[in-house]
Amino acid sequence: MLEHFELLDTEINCTMSPWKESPVNCFTASISWHILFFSALVLQAVFYGVSFLADVLRLIKKLRCAKCVISSRDLLFSVLAFPVSTFVSISFWTLYSYNRELVYPKSLDGVIPLWLNHAMHTAILPFAVLEILALPHCYPAKKKGLIFLGLVSFLYISWVLRIYSVTGEWVYPLFALFNPAGLAAFFAVSLAIIISFYSFGEFLNRMIWGQSEFCFSLLSI
Repeated sequence: MLEHFELLDTEINCTMSPWKESPVNCFTASISWHILFFSALVLQAVFYGVSFLADVLRLIKKLRCAKCVISSRDLLFSVLAFPVSTFVSISFWTLYSYNRELVYPKSLDGVIPLWLNHAMHTAILPFAVLEILALPHCYPAKKKGLIFLGLVSFLYISWVLRIYSVTGEWVYPLFALFNPAGLAAFFAVSLAIIISFYSFGEFLNRMIWGQSEFCFSLLSI
């Protein structure tokens, strides 16, 4: 079934986008949509799934398992869900306002409905903020968090470059504007911004809830 929907998505892009003359560009346009989807929306879906599991384990008094799941939940939220969601939402709408063709060509309006676009690029930010306001999270040691975030960022960039090496096309039109040095600088600046969002989330968590160790006291409730 998954293969069927992927094929359907590719066929729709082929018939409704300006890339229809090139099968390679058509394939790349489809991949671009999937990267946006998995980088933010699915990440939050996984996070809230883990959060739900933690709540269930606490309710049935499986505190040892709950502590492990809560630790995973907090690591996922602090290192990935909050900084990535914040970066995706702010950077997408900033570039969209400047020139939407750089990140979300107008031809996609006929493929992706408006509500789904906002689900992927708008709703993820307020949900991340509400999460940090509603519940304390235990942030990992700074070095550990930055290593984890850097590793995920490296894997993401490697995947983008891999697609380019195979298809000869960038998944986002924006990348085509840069030479290799400019692209490296763009990735470096983007990583620095994501790290700043990570630090900002940690700051908010500490200001609202105090020391991060506080969250483990919830297990005794």
